[in-house]
Amino acid sequence: MLNLLYIGSNPEAIKALTSHADDFAVTLAASGLKAMDYIKENIPDVIVCEAIMPGMNGLEIGKMIKGLPNQSRTPFILFLFEKEEKIIEKAFQEKTIVDDIYIFPFDVRNIVIRVKFFKRYYAEMDSVKKPVTAFKEYKIPFIKRAFDILTSLIALILLSPVFIVVIIAIRLESKGPVIYKSQRVGTAYRIFGFLKFRSMSVDADAKLGDLKHLNQYKVEESKVEDEVISTTCPKCAKLADGEYCSPVLYYRGSRICEYWYHLEKKKQAASTFIKIKNDPRVTKVGNFIRNTSIDELPQLINVLKGDMSIVGNRPLPLYEAELLTSDDWSARFMGPAGITGLWQVELRGKKGVMSEDERKALDNQYAITYSFWGDIKLILRTIPALLQKENV
Repeated sequence: MLNLLYIGSNPEAIKALTSHADDFAVTLAASGLKAMDYIKENIPDVIVCEAIMPGMNGLEIGKMIKGLPNQSRTPFILFLFEKEEKIIEKAFQEKTIVDDIYIFPFDVRNIVIRVKFFKRYYAEMDSVKKPVTAFKEYKIPFIKRAFDILTSLIALILLSPVFIVVIIAIRLESKGPVIYKSQRVGTAYRIFGFLKFRSMSVDADAKLGDLKHLNQYKVEESKVEDEVISTTCPKCAKLADGEYCSPVLYYRGSRICEYWYHLEKKKQAASTFIKIKNDPRVTKVGNFIRNTSIDELPQLINVLKGDMSIVGNRPLPLYEAELLTSDDWSARFMGPAGITGLWQVELRGKKGVMSEDERKALDNQYAITYSFWGDIKLILRTIPALLQKENV
């Protein structure tokens, strides 16, 4: 039996593959980031990936996967729901990335035959130099890692009384876990548990619906819901039937252009973004540790574990990281993730609001040009910046 990793979310394709239980043991990954997290610890016999998906497309995922040391010999198969000549042509140009491409519906037995062929082929090619790809996994320099371990260890020891007091205070005020963990994407698109002290009541999410009238971001009632997306693009409407203003995606069973998908997702983000002044869900202890940045201290544990560095690019939530996969912005993930970094310091010294493009450009700049002594300078600049009122 072959271990197949399926990247995507189309229910028909998943059903077709899982129905062949005698041939495949199927592992599902809804996105490229989830797949990357899985295959860094596992080597599937074959990877089948949807060519068109929101965020990272199949080719971008393939480049990252084939760049990992333990995956260069894993057959990578793309498939489409309709014949797309441009995608097929580009896939065949990427001979070191894409081993085969199918159009759904396909005969699953053909995949079994092809995978067995590729496994024999790669076994014979093991003596050949591995292909060079655009993705290289970041490895932290020894001096930077040594500094991170020493600094985080000393800080944790010195701050241990603060940790004990905060833990006791949180537990006395409200029941529930002391540490809040969220999934973030750091170096080389690796997903890890991002740690903070819990500053809200345990049922904070359940209370959110009752507090929308206090939201400082006014949202029109006509905003789309989180699970609904319009497929009517004004740019595409001006084109001939079957033509689109940008690459086509298949999202929740609908065919939609990439331009309109990202535009609608921005509307959804605006409709779900909540900022409440004097938020009643924040506990008294939580309010204090937020204002003093004490809630961030558990990230020193992330540094000690190697998830982050003291200085680096801020790790991003999954939904943001999946949209930063183009060559223009993905460089930020080829450098260290950190507690403080270049754009945070620059923002505190900047008058006005820093745009998203400025932040991303500074992240890329740091990833390309960082050095140990440059990190020391940023740490020294962070100290006076913390005394300013801006909350970044």
